[in-house]
Amino acid sequence: MPHEVLTIGRISVDIYPQDIGVDLADVTSFAKYLGGSPSNVAVAAARHGRRAAVITRTGDDPFGKYLHRELLRFGVDDSYVTAVPELQTPVTFCAIMPPEDFPLYFYGRFPTAPDLQIAAEDLDMDAVRQAGIFWSTVTGLSQESSRGAHLAAHRARPREALGPEQHTVLDLDYRPMFWSGEDEAREQIHSILPYVTVAVGNTKECSVAVGAGTPEEQADRLLAEGVALAVVKLGADGVLAKTPTECVISPPVPMETVNGLGAGDAFGGALCHGLLARWPLAAVLEYANAAGALVASRISCADAMPTPTEVLELLTERGRMVPELLEATT
Repeated sequence: MPHEVLTIGRISVDIYPQDIGVDLADVTSFAKYLGGSPSNVAVAAARHGRRAAVITRTGDDPFGKYLHRELLRFGVDDSYVTAVPELQTPVTFCAIMPPEDFPLYFYGRFPTAPDLQIAAEDLDMDAVRQAGIFWSTVTGLSQESSRGAHLAAHRARPREALGPEQHTVLDLDYRPMFWSGEDEAREQIHSILPYVTVAVGNTKECSVAVGAGTPEEQADRLLAEGVALAVVKLGADGVLAKTPTECVISPPVPMETVNGLGAGDAFGGALCHGLLARWPLAAVLEYANAAGALVASRISCADAMPTPTEVLELLTERGRMVPELLEATT
């Protein structure tokens, strides 16, 4: 049976402090979690009951074994996760200093990482073509052979060949440490955009992709590239989404922030769920905003991904329930 959500790209072990509001140099205890944005999105989608898988690579080491075990624990198919014996599984450290300071430190990603060694010839193209949602990230375009694999996968899913319930999503997750500059990233983004039906990013990421401007202008430029749905995250102001016929601004769901690093991935997994459920756009955004808010209120990322019950309970508590989501609880 085809996967409802198939993601490709980064995976790592997140080493997060158990000491909140403390500089990393002064932290005394840590816990480890599955990490890496596309892997987190797959976990989030699985939490919403979707058949999810991730295409990625780890080192042939104990941390790689740990990530396989965690994916399976979360209900994510690990069939497309393979090892690169000569490389180590990446580890990511962060400091947790809410509400806005969460610096990340990447280890084992330079000069390359196992998940950047995904090769086109190793892809199961039938799985890519048949997936309900195929989710990739800009980081996956930053280096070969991952770049070629991403392009080959997208070429296997031309827009005109997609079914009415299929979506190809590009997460515009520009991270400057993986690129020589914005021009290089923009060039690679535009090699993929002709195959993308949904683009998701914050205003900075959208600026790298299509230039500076208001969120509405950035969304319009993405639509002009042929994208069917442009989602521009507005931080504390919520999210704006546009289609050729509709524009929706969804305000944030207020929550006390503990660790904001996983909120975008929770939003992504919930976005996938709402798109597959074929909810109206306003309902999709409400649900995804609430999922992101819940994870921002927790320490971890993958482990913190909420269930539908938790999301709907939060929306109800905040008086934000919309009819389509209310029906989903019955």
